[in-house]
Order: sequence, then C-alpha cells, then structure tokens
Amino acid sequence: MVKWIKRILAILVVVIASALAYVKLVLPNVGKAENINIQATPEMIKRGEYLANHVTVCIDCHSKRDWTKFSGPLVDGTEGMGGDAFTKEFGFPGTFYAKNITPEGIGKWTDGELLRAISCGVNRDRKAFFPVMPYPYYAYMDKEDIIAIVAYMRTLKPIKNEVPASEPEFPMNFILNTIPQEASFTKRPEKAVNAVYGAYIINAAACAECHTNAIKGKKVEGMDFAGGREFIIPGPKKIVSANITPDKETGIGNWTEDAFVSKFKAYEDKTKLADYKSPKDYQSMMPWNMYAGMDTVDLKAMYAYLKTLKPIKNEVIKNPD
Repeated sequence: MVKWIKRILAILVVVIASALAYVKLVLPNVGKAENINIQATPEMIKRGEYLANHVTVCIDCHSKRDWTKFSGPLVDGTEGMGGDAFTKEFGFPGTFYAKNITPEGIGKWTDGELLRAISCGVNRDRKAFFPVMPYPYYAYMDKEDIIAIVAYMRTLKPIKNEVPASEPEFPMNFILNTIPQEASFTKRPEKAVNAVYGAYIINAAACAECHTNAIKGKKVEGMDFAGGREFIIPGPKKIVSANITPDKETGIGNWTEDAFVSKFKAYEDKTKLADYKSPKDYQSMMPWNMYAGMDTVDLKAMYAYLKTLKPIKNEVIKNPD
C-alpha cells in the first residue's frame, strides 16, 4: 500500500512539474509577429494620436501623472516615457512597470512586434505582459486602429528612460503566461451615434475592466459595468469605480445624453482641474482630462450603448475614505 501511495505521489509530482514547465516554457503561444512595414500617412498618425490619447489612453499609463490634481493629469514632457510602477501597495500581484514607448524605448521593435504587443500582450521575446494594459480588449479592435497607434508611437519625442523589468509574484509568474491570446480583430463600425459603434468605442476604452467588480483579479459574474471595483492610488487612497449601467437609482439611468457628454467635457481644460491636497479630498483614478478629448459622436455612441445594458442595482461609494 505504501509503495502504491509513493508511486501515485511520484506521478502527481511529474504531472504537476510537466504542467508548470509547459506553462513556463511553451506559453504564451500567440504566434510570430507579422512581417509588416507600416507606411504611415498624416491621417493614420492623427487617428493613432486620437486613440492613444483619448480612447485607449495608452499615453496615460506610459507617462507620469500629477496626483496633486484631480484625476492625475499627465505631466507635460513625459509622454510615453514609461516607468510608472504598479506594485503590491496598489493591490498588484508583484511589481509591474509601464514600458517606455517612445522611439528611445521601442526603436528596435519591428512594426509587427508592436502590433502583436498591443493586441496579444507579449514583448519581443514573447514574454507575457500583465494585463494592467488591457490587451484582451485591444485584441478585438480593428487591426487598422492598432496599426495607427503604432504609427503614432513612432512620432513621439524620444525620451531616454531605462525601465526595470516587471517582477510578478508566485503564482502570477505562471498564471501570467496563460493570459495572452491571439488577436481576434474586428472591423470598426461606421462612425455614428448608435449602440453598435458605441460598443466598439467602449471596448477600445476598456470601460468594463475598471467598471466591473473583480475578486482576486477575476470579474464578478453578472456585474458587468456595475462598478464596485477597488483601486489604490498614490496617497495612498482607495477609489471605487462607478456603476455605469442604466439603473435609475445607482447607475446612469436618469442621465440624459447631454449630461453624459458634459460630464466628460467638463475636464477638458487641464489647468482648471481641482487641487488634491489630502486623502480626504475627492479624487478619481480615471484620467478624465484625456477622455475629455473624445469627440462628441464617440461619447454619444458610448452613451447609446450603455443605455442598452441590463440595469444592475449596485450602490457605490466612490471615495470611501
């Protein structure tokens, strides 16, 4: 009997070791980077600039933010330099750094490698990124939109900034490799004030990522867009995301289209953002100033889509401290 137990345990050890080796050495498996050479046009760069600054807001995480102001607006002159740390202090399973995406940091990357990085979540060496960059959403964008973002990144002012390697903790160092998937690009719908186009913009902006509660990184089933997800921002201060379903008591059910658009546009002037002096002051993790640059059609389309969602009653206290 003891021999059988030892054999079973030995087999289990081999199986577990093999599984871990597969996850660590074989995954992520997202295929080779495309051999493409982007021929950037002014229109393409302009589109990429719009997306990276006001929709996907790549420039938000890959720059420095001024947390002495409401919603932490960008520090001018730091666009794309990276270096911001997402650490255990802020609830992350390890320490993860935003990469330098200026030409100083990505100069050796091919266009195909950048396309794959944004849409699949792996670096040049096929190592997985932690999805603080919401690449699982970008994977469903129009490929031409991702290409436009790459074209725009090439135009950023080069900034020398050596960014440390990210250090995921166990077991995230294994789990991380299972997250990247091959992209499932879609065609961008015609730009119009309707829910179909709104759904595309909502996905590109990864709204569900922050506005859906999650426990240990896993979204709570049935609570999409109902808010309640907690974040810790410099201060430190706890922020809770808002319910943006059309529930009339706890969400945006009573909001008009004009009120929705005006909420964003109110933060368009960075110089008028309120000072943040202590954890008792109202604060937001959402980069309102960047999203404020979204054009009105996109904002109205987002509103149209959100109004089609199932209302979920979920009272949220956005600044509980």
